[in-house]
Formats: sequence, structure tokens, C-alpha cells
Amino acid sequence: MSALTGIGQAVPVATQAPTTPSTSESTSISEGRTALGVELGSTRIKAVLIGPDHEVLAAGSHSWENQLVDRVWTYAEADVWSGLQSAYAALAADVRERHGVELERVGGLGVSAMMHGYVALDADGALLVPFRTWRNTSTGEAVERLSGPLDFNVPHRWSIAHLFQAVLDGEEHLPRLATATTLAGWVHHRLTGEHVLGVGDASGVFPIDSSTGTYDAGRLATTQRLLREAGFTTPLEQVLPRVASAGGAAGALTAEGAALLDPSGRLQAGAPVCPPEGDAGTGMVATGSVAPRTGNVSAGTSIFAMVVLEGPLSQVHRELDLVTTPAGDPVAMVHCNNGASELNAWAGLFREFAAAVGAPADDATVFGALFRASLEGAADGGGMLAYNYLSGEPITELEEGRPLFLRTPGSPFDLATFMRTQIYAAFATLRIGMDVLSAEGVRLDGMFAHGGVFATPGVAQRHLAAAIDSPVSVGDVAAEGGAWGIAVLAAFAAGTGGRAEGQSLADYLSQRVFDGVELTTVSPQPDDVAGFAAYLQRYVAALPVERAAVEHS
Repeated sequence: MSALTGIGQAVPVATQAPTTPSTSESTSISEGRTALGVELGSTRIKAVLIGPDHEVLAAGSHSWENQLVDRVWTYAEADVWSGLQSAYAALAADVRERHGVELERVGGLGVSAMMHGYVALDADGALLVPFRTWRNTSTGEAVERLSGPLDFNVPHRWSIAHLFQAVLDGEEHLPRLATATTLAGWVHHRLTGEHVLGVGDASGVFPIDSSTGTYDAGRLATTQRLLREAGFTTPLEQVLPRVASAGGAAGALTAEGAALLDPSGRLQAGAPVCPPEGDAGTGMVATGSVAPRTGNVSAGTSIFAMVVLEGPLSQVHRELDLVTTPAGDPVAMVHCNNGASELNAWAGLFREFAAAVGAPADDATVFGALFRASLEGAADGGGMLAYNYLSGEPITELEEGRPLFLRTPGSPFDLATFMRTQIYAAFATLRIGMDVLSAEGVRLDGMFAHGGVFATPGVAQRHLAAAIDSPVSVGDVAAEGGAWGIAVLAAFAAGTGGRAEGQSLADYLSQRVFDGVELTTVSPQPDDVAGFAAYLQRYVAALPVERAAVEHS
């Protein structure tokens, strides 16, 4: 399996089947004392079944890819449902093979997916325009028109920015628009009939007031006025899904939903379904990072850091998104559209070369060799620079991207430094945003890193520690990623994981899920920190080269 396969979800570690079925696990499955989590990530749709102890009982996945159609990043509607069914079928087959029973019912269910974007539905739930993913950054005018009046940084990829931009562009589907939601909200609606979002996912749709746990009323009124002035008169409260916090009611699996998920007809309806969440929220759950002063970095197709805040920031920052945990607590999010995809591309090139010279190697071997080589590279990049921009990057104010590698004429050109430069590129824009948080006085007790880029032990972890000048921990707690995270949220809501009466999500995770978990922590090395700082200085100074590449190619 590729060391970076499925990097849109947390850590893509294969789960090994036991040699003999466990009677207790089979009984838990047969009696429905389980929770099912499904996450639609950027490269994989994954399904995970967990037992009462939150251990993974079975898993299944389906690979898919986004498409650039008419300059819009999207996934075909048919691929959403066929991919969901494929992942579930693989899970059911895994249950059958491991435990010798059929998967016919679950105690709880949850759906997670890539946050943000725009899913426009009519009154019958039909899709009005192709799903617009978080990668689309063509909402610049909407962002400018909203951010000032709201006194809030509205990112390009947020759902409200996409809706407002559609209004400004006079798109013909708007008179028929009944609901604007996210990918997770769309799938959840098909499974339950409920238009609802978990507060974490909703916080990437519209600003949330953490004191009320729902959309900020004042900003909602201001946005409604701006929309009305632009010609959209439908009440925004009717268009946006209702908001629910972790553990809240969000509907049950209907007969139609069960048939959609499992066309074989074996899966029974009736399981409670937790509020749908975004991949940022499930990443926080999968790493136990939902309490103040904790944070996590998720490195996949995109890369982002989530830092749970102790209080409000002093001012609005363009580089930071203000979102929430699945429980509604405020979080500062540094989101970079471009993560490890360019690393994947280079590794593929080296794999082709190895095959061409008669030394074929599998993905894990190629990635491991390249990543380990980076440890011997020049700490400052040795005069090399890389930009991993396959798409636009709002933090550096680029609406489109062009992957770019350059070096000075006198710089060395060795594999080790080249690979260090490529890994540095994946963390550079993240560092720019983290510097803003540091200037705000935000402090962390711990930063957890997850994603396929960390699969080679000690490599990307060391480079990230240098990039953010902070200790970085990794471990197997996020082994099945966001799908496991949403399964945990499903167990939390349904009670299959032993939640105590009135127990908060933070306490549930620390006392029931992560108690006794061991982590590996790497502290930043002074030479690496100084080297990354020098690299970043050149990186920022040379951004006009990247902009020129966009403008002239």
C-alpha cells in the first residue's frame, strides 16, 4: 500500500485481520452494539465499524478523484453514491471474512466529509449545480463583500462565500434553491431525510456563535441584508441546515437510506445517526484534540492546523479561519489548499524511473527511500525552492496555482536536499498562518500530526517540528482517520461506547477513548528551525515568481 494512499483522511494504516474470529466481537456485531462511521475524503471514501471499546472491527474503502470540469473542482454525483456503496460493501465483506457474520444492523452511524464547498439542492433534494468542492477559490468578490461588514474573515472555500458569489454572478439555479449544504450534510440528508449539520461542519458554512451553538444571529442578519441588496430574497435561515452539537439528535437511518447505503437489503433501518461533521472536526476527534490549548495538523491533499482557543482573538486575520470543535468550542484553523499531492506526483515520477532502469519498487519503498533521504539534505534547502500549488492558495493570495520548482545557478542539486525542499513546501504556507497565531499569544500544550505524509517514521514529523518550532506527536490513535473519528462521534451520540450521563466530548475522549495511548514526540532541532526559517524567507520573497507562472501559463 502506498505510504501516501488516502492522504485526504488521517493516517491510512491498513488494519490487519485477526487470525481467528472473536466471539465477543461477533456478538457485538450481531446484536448491533457497534457504531459505523463513513468519511468521504478527497481521495478515498472510507467506512469503519467500531465496537463498544472503540476498537476497529472492520473497514472498507473506495478510491476516487476530483475532476476539474469547466474550471470547477468537483466530483460527479453518481460517484458519490456508487463510491459510498462500494466502501460499505467492502466493509460488509470485511465483517463477513473476519467475524463470520453478516452486517445487518448498527447501534449508531455517522457521516463525515470534506468541509466547505457548495451543494445546492431544490425542495425535492435534487442537485441544482455540480458539487463545488473546497478547492474552488473563485469567490474573491464575495469574500471581499462579506468579510468587512461581518468583521470576520470569510474564506474563499466557505459555503456562504460560494452562495454569495452565485448571487453576484446571477446564476440561474437560485430561484429553485431550497438548501445550501456541505457534502456531509447532503449524504446525511439522503440517509435520514434531515437537513442538519454538526456545529463543526456548520462553522465552515457560516460563522458560529459558540455561546449559542448555532449561526451567529447578528452576522446572519447582516448577510441577509447584503444578499437582499444583491437580489436574493429567500430567508437565509431557510436555506442553511439547522445546527447540532456532538451528542445531539440528528435523525435516524431511514429505509430509503439503508437501501442507498446497502443495496443488498441486509442493513436494517432505525439506527440513530449523529450530526454530520467535516473532516476537520473528525480529525480533532481522531487525535483527541478538542480541549483548549490542544491542536492537530492534518496533512493530506490539503494541509491544515486546528488549535482550540482559550478565548477570542484580538482582531480579524485573513490567514485564520474561526471554526469550532464538534462540541462548539472556538478553534483557529490555518487551512492551506495544497498539501501532499505534489509529493505524490514526484514519488510517482521516481517510481517510473526505477521501473525504467529495471529496479521496480512498490510505493512504500519509493516513499520511504525519498523521505529518509531528506534527513540528509541541507537544512535551509540549499538554494532550492518549491511551490506545491496545484490549486489556488488564499493564504498567499493566489486564486490559481502552478506546481513550480526552481533553484539558483550555484545551488547543489542532490536528491536529499531536493526532497527536503519538497517536504518544506508542503509546510510553508502552514507556517505563515501559525506565525499569526503565535503573534496573538496563542499557546499549545501539544500538537498532534496525522496524515499519510507522516507514515515514514520520524521524517515529516521532524520537518514539521522545525516548521512550526514546536514539539510534534504522532501515534496510532488516528489509524483509521476521520472515518474512525465520526464512528466515535456516532458512539458518543448513540451511547454504544459507554458514555456517562452528562459527560462532555472532551472528557469522553480522554477518559473512554484515549486513556493510556502512547505517542511518539519529536522536538524541534535548532539547526532545522534556523534552516526552515531561512527557507521560508526565500519562499516568501520569491512568491512573485509563482504569481508570474500563473499569469503566463
